[in-house]
Amino acid sequence: MNEPAANPSLIPSPGTLYVVATPIGNLADLTERARAILGAVDLVACEDTRTTGGLLTRFGLHRPLVSYHDHNETEAAEFIAAKIAAGQSVALVSDAGTPAISDPGFRLVRACRRRGLPVIPIPGACAVAAVLSASGLPTNGFLFAGFLIAKTSARTAFLEKYRDFEFTLALYESCHRIDKFAEEIVEKLGPDRVICIAREVTKLHETWLVGRAGDVRDRLLKGSLKGEFVVLIAPADFIL
Repeated sequence: MNEPAANPSLIPSPGTLYVVATPIGNLADLTERARAILGAVDLVACEDTRTTGGLLTRFGLHRPLVSYHDHNETEAAEFIAAKIAAGQSVALVSDAGTPAISDPGFRLVRACRRRGLPVIPIPGACAVAAVLSASGLPTNGFLFAGFLIAKTSARTAFLEKYRDFEFTLALYESCHRIDKFAEEIVEKLGPDRVICIAREVTKLHETWLVGRAGDVRDRLLKGSLKGEFVVLIAPADFIL
């Protein structure tokens, strides 16, 4: 009997950059296609070789790794793009989630596009998309602002600027500032503004707080402030 033909989407092409989403917590979220590409490319570009090396080992994959992170992104982008131009296949990953979405990746993708090199996304986990889909807040449009500048003045200026924005605002916030940011939302947008704060999505201690900003802030302060946070702010006229 003839063996079934291999799925071409699972086989990396020479001279191609693959933007590969990895799990944001639950390792079962790594897709079959991501696993196949990560196990067959010539090179994996990653934020932290220890983190990505551990992920690959967990799935029995062993590929050469190269560091690509915030501190070397400009130089590494050209170095990796040159390897792709020379015919190598490269998978770009971040420590968790989708590369280039508030993570390193933009400059490498741009370098490849400037050279006319193919860039193929391998979709998967993305924290902001996951939280939007399950929040109950409007999803017909949204503004994703990533991590705001740490200064209080910058965060409050953002809230004032987008106070009357017609779509949902989506942000990431660190465990070091989430309590202050929740308080700033209440102060600048009012205690009745509908918001969602999601913590450690897909992980063991996943937590969802959805409702009026004042209530969400109070519940937030009663629980753990450890982990990764996604914050959504509904339009001013939205009623949950």
